[in-house]
Amino acid sequence: MSTSSPYALILDDHPLVAHGMAEFLRARMPQMDVVVASGADDLLRWVGTRGTPAIVLIDFWLAEGSALGLIAQVRAHCPGTPIAVISGDDDPAVMAQARQAGSQGFIHKQAAPDTFGLAVEALLGGLVWFEPGQIGSQPPRSRDLPVTPAELGLSARQGQILALVLQGLPNKRIASQLDIAESTVKEHVTGILERLRVRTRVEAITLLRGRRLELS
Repeated sequence: MSTSSPYALILDDHPLVAHGMAEFLRARMPQMDVVVASGADDLLRWVGTRGTPAIVLIDFWLAEGSALGLIAQVRAHCPGTPIAVISGDDDPAVMAQARQAGSQGFIHKQAAPDTFGLAVEALLGGLVWFEPGQIGSQPPRSRDLPVTPAELGLSARQGQILALVLQGLPNKRIASQLDIAESTVKEHVTGILERLRVRTRVEAITLLRGRRLELS
């Protein structure tokens, strides 16, 4: 594999989400090779073997915890490479911490695909991307149409899990919050995707854009 061709490097705790982002970037930027890392160590191996990437996109919440340490490592190895953090977390501290750790961008997982593409293009062009209004200052969502789990054909438990999926949380964190086994979460997520007739979490988030999930 050539070490001179530009490439984007993606790490997301959800493989389906990571590959979805990769396919989107390949379609939008055919000149750019896109690599999906399987974990933090794999991401650093790619940097070591292939060289400095054109851009790195990292999920804030990984299986082992936050990606703050990894962001710092990538920044040390690739000081000139733009780093974008991806997250579904609405805590304003998450974006602030990502920025402080050395990222040049923060993209919310509920951003529109075109917004994601524009963010990547801006970062590749040497700009920063911390979109105002995405985190910590979201406008009221009263105009979103309410929908219940029952209306989606889901059980109450599946509704709880879907609400956390829509926040971009990985299975491990969902299991911790609901005090259930991670394998149980995986089974429920599979059932939720089947019921919604979508293949990935990204498609589920897109499908429910403009809808407000009401659990009670």
